Amino acid sequence: MALLQISEPGQSPDPHQRRIAVGIDLGTTHSLVASVRNGVAECLPDAEGRVLLPSVVRYMEGGRRQIGFDAKAAQAADAANTISSAKRFMGRSLADIESPEKLPYHFKTDGDSSVITINTVDGAKTPIEISAEILATLRFRAEDTFDDDLYGAVITVPAYFDDAQRQATKDAAKLAGINLLRLINEPTAAAIAYGLDNAAEGVYAVYDLGGGTFDISVLRLSQGVFEVIATGGDSALGGDDYDDVLAAWVAEQTGTQLQSAADKTIWRIAARNCKQALTDAETVAFSADISLGTVTFDVKREDFYAATEALTAKSLSAVRRALKDADLSREDVKGVVMVGGSTRMPQIRQAVADFFGCEPLTNLNPDEVVALGASIQANQLAGNNTAGDLLLLDVIPLSLGVETMGGLAERIITRNETIPTARAQDFTTYKDGQTALAIHVVQGERDLVADCRSLARFELRGIPPMAAGAARIRVTFTVDADGLLAVSAKEQLSGVEAHINVKPSYGLSDDEIAKMLQDGFATAQEDMKARALVEARVDADRMLLATQSALDADGDVLSGEQRDSIDALMAALRVAATSDDAAVVEAATQALAHGTETFAAERMNRSIQKALAGKDLNSI
Repeated sequence: MALLQISEPGQSPDPHQRRIAVGIDLGTTHSLVASVRNGVAECLPDAEGRVLLPSVVRYMEGGRRQIGFDAKAAQAADAANTISSAKRFMGRSLADIESPEKLPYHFKTDGDSSVITINTVDGAKTPIEISAEILATLRFRAEDTFDDDLYGAVITVPAYFDDAQRQATKDAAKLAGINLLRLINEPTAAAIAYGLDNAAEGVYAVYDLGGGTFDISVLRLSQGVFEVIATGGDSALGGDDYDDVLAAWVAEQTGTQLQSAADKTIWRIAARNCKQALTDAETVAFSADISLGTVTFDVKREDFYAATEALTAKSLSAVRRALKDADLSREDVKGVVMVGGSTRMPQIRQAVADFFGCEPLTNLNPDEVVALGASIQANQLAGNNTAGDLLLLDVIPLSLGVETMGGLAERIITRNETIPTARAQDFTTYKDGQTALAIHVVQGERDLVADCRSLARFELRGIPPMAAGAARIRVTFTVDADGLLAVSAKEQLSGVEAHINVKPSYGLSDDEIAKMLQDGFATAQEDMKARALVEARVDADRMLLATQSALDADGDVLSGEQRDSIDALMAALRVAATSDDAAVVEAATQALAHGTETFAAERMNRSIQKALAGKDLNSI
């Protein structure tokens, strides 16, 4: 008796079918998507052959938008509606942003929402929506590359992203229609790429300086196990800050006063171009065309080094703290992996080399290494590579705990704890007859709650009245593989329980996400219709060309009536191809295909006759 093949609900009945999974580096300055093809991780290019996608979105009237290079080109002319570096705003309130008045955006401040909102000509936009536009663009690029639907993606985040920022990233992925397989830290993704490509083992430091964030991670690589020992960094330090410092220094040297938002944007872009050129040249002409006229000033590499020395020193201070947390010295580190486009700056590489006493590893493209590592992880999580699976041991960046009497923060899970993890601690009541307990979940390294970040609040009710100190309330913290937190509280004697999945106040509400998803679904319908129409028109053109070619070659086999019929069908298809209804185009294409079946048979007969001409039965 034959076996019947069955499958898990909602899964393919073919267990050997390869799932399309990708790694996405959602960067501050640029974003990338990569996938494992033919056993090799590679970044996927767009139609122009470019793998980098500028993390820039421009909103225009009528719901139109530009994403990537087109938006970046319009940044100077339309600064208020062209949003860049939205990653810096993820999971943040306006109070968290340093000097928002220096930015060219119009922030919405009315209402009680703590979510950052930017007013544009297309309405108010949150960083989550802006990031979703970028993620969706990368998703479409992947689906176009493979001509198939995307199964899922691993998205990278800075190691120092807190719970609010990670939740915001998950919301953006959901809004972009992406099945999120896992969030992993950017340095960890880089370690995956370097570890697998170079078969390296030992203790490594990953120095990750991107456009808007800096991460330092100390990892131990051994026999396919990637263990993060310690992590640190600064979520507000990156290449953008080097641009700002250089721009301010040149303005001071030239005595230039920038008034308009457009001038400030042009000046900043000029500073970025100057910074990048200084990587290969000792002296570069800073040039900016602003409303006051053209400003030109020669910048020497040593001037740039001196102006930004404090930023570089700030990153090395975080490196020292991470090594101290790992209980390691510089000599214990076997090598340093450089990640992020900003590590191309010569002063960064020299400072890191001087600090560790060895040349950093730069043999993988620092822009691409994070996406490549994420794609390797995605390929395994999708079940495409069961042989040689790696074990990924990540850590949480900041301690998690609860508020106790007196406004103290009691840590339950300490920073650099390997995740996924769960920890519990027992607490008791403060007053006689207390029947409820308010639980305030906080994150941070300070002893006072006022100095930590508030994540969530919930209440445990129904505690039997007892003397103070008699109740036993067990509070359990569970951190999943994405670094997201769930908290539960249970009174041990009575069994009453309460729990909360920590969704930070700086994320979007479920209603807001639902509304955005509905809007996204509406847009998706339009996109599907547009794609179907283009595909139908392409098929129509192919059918017309093939039919015309056949007529030119063998049209003489047709009678006059048959030829007129085909000509009429071709004319009808040309007219139908101008329609905006894909069904109309498809119907006309099918009609021509059906109408030429007899012609095709006649052509086949003629070909057979030519092939058999002059041959006898025995030779055949």
